[in-house]
Amino acid sequence: MSTPSEPGGEAAAPWQPLFEQAAAAMAILDLQGKYLHVNAAFCRMLGYRSDELIGHDYRSVTHPDDIDPDGPQEADEPLEKRYIRSDGTVIWALVSRTFIRDEHGEPVSFLSQSQDITRRREAELLWQRSFANAPIGMALLSLKGRWTEVNDTLCEMLGYSREELIGMHFSDITFEEEDDRGPALLDDLVHGVVESVSIEKRYRHKHGHPIWMLIRATAVPDASGEPAFVVSQYDDVGERRVADAHLAQLALHDPLTGLANRTLLADLMDLGLKRLARGDEMMVVVVADLDELKPFNDRYGHLVGDKIIVAAAEALQNAVRSGDAVARVGGDEFVVMTIVEDAAEAASLRDRIEQRLNTWVTIGDRTLPLRTSVGHAITTDPRVGREQLLHAADQDMYERKRNRGAARD
Repeated sequence: MSTPSEPGGEAAAPWQPLFEQAAAAMAILDLQGKYLHVNAAFCRMLGYRSDELIGHDYRSVTHPDDIDPDGPQEADEPLEKRYIRSDGTVIWALVSRTFIRDEHGEPVSFLSQSQDITRRREAELLWQRSFANAPIGMALLSLKGRWTEVNDTLCEMLGYSREELIGMHFSDITFEEEDDRGPALLDDLVHGVVESVSIEKRYRHKHGHPIWMLIRATAVPDASGEPAFVVSQYDDVGERRVADAHLAQLALHDPLTGLANRTLLADLMDLGLKRLARGDEMMVVVVADLDELKPFNDRYGHLVGDKIIVAAAEALQNAVRSGDAVARVGGDEFVVMTIVEDAAEAASLRDRIEQRLNTWVTIGDRTLPLRTSVGHAITTDPRVGREQLLHAADQDMYERKRNRGAARD
């Protein structure tokens, strides 16, 4: 019969060699918590010889704050606790406890299995302190974009408490006109298209005013290598953003109309072409060329000619959607670039622009005709060059202009 202290009895029990040679740290304790058997791995973990542990209470090597008030108990889940080694150092261990029962099903002792997790706990503590005390905002997000943890700095930046932010989706405090970029970048992270992203966008403070944030986000994988959650950092770049925005406005926009210039248009077209690689969409480029601008300048002066250009720019912006790229690329030439679903939508955009830019405008006390030739080109191929698209739209514009002139003749 088995004794309470030794499952299998004192004879050469088959469990003993397995117990002694196991790589995992293992111990058998009586129901009061005294060590009956300890294996070599357990001794190495705590730095004691077996004879220094057997017969002693487990509380003698347990950190005072981790002693069970009611003695050792069987646990459904492993517990984390601290041991004090023979040299006085403290280690963290993940401990599993199960009853050893006799033939009647009554518990006679405990089997304890321990795993040293000190390095993991130290890394977790370092991360927790770095996260909590970071001088920039930090947060953890679910793959759906909801905050699951935030630090005090981010709370102070946004004016919300931790309780208010946790569970909130980042789009809840994003200005609506900028919200389309965040979900797209999160989708790229979640599906492994990119490992990290960086974006500048405006968040709405709890009191309503905007805050420009530089946001860097990285997907953290689980054991299978699939993204499990997102770590993000937030830096308030409001003052720098104002200065940079002014310089960017000068470098990337037409000074007369405020529209994008040729440099910015090139970047926007490159981004649009990359987007084509991710779906079944179509890019359209519309070219609009003001007719007879030079005669206006010669007859009324360049000031009136500039006002004609500004009037055309305003009419063009009213003809497109808010997210479409609109640029002035020459003295009398404008370009619109956007993504559409099909050729019919592209032709509709071209016709709408043509209608808006062939009208009458009032300049001072004069009502003058605004006449414009319009053409367009479309593609679903992300490998097409932007200059090739612009040339095709130009050719279409000249062809339509010739046909219109022939019709009048």
